[in-house]
Amino acid sequence: MRIEEWKALAEETGFPSAYDHFAEGESPAPPFLIYRFNGSDNFAADGIVYHPINEVHLELYTDRKDPETESTIEALLTKHGLFYQKSEVWISEERLYEVLYQMED
Repeated sequence: MRIEEWKALAEETGFPSAYDHFAEGESPAPPFLIYRFNGSDNFAADGIVYHPINEVHLELYTDRKDPETESTIEALLTKHGLFYQKSEVWISEERLYEVLYQMED
C-alpha cells in the first residue's frame, strides 16, 4: 500500500493520526495513532529486489489499557486482510501505553 492508503486506513479508525509524529505541541489527547514505514525486508532474486516488502508500524497510544480500542484496530486490520504482530509497552515518562502492530506490506 502507498502512504496515502495507510493514511486512509488510520483515518478509518476515527482516531487522530499522523505519519511518524505530530508536530511539537500538536499531539492530541489519547487515543491516537502513528503510522510509519520502518524499513524493508525485500525478496531478492538474481541479485536484485524482485519483490519489495515494506515493514510498516501502526502504533496505538492510550493513557490506560484499552482492550476495546485495540479490538477496533485489530478488526480493521483483519478487514483489510493485513497480518500483524502485536506488542505493548508502558512509556513511563509519557504516561502512555504504546500498542505496536507490525506488518509487512
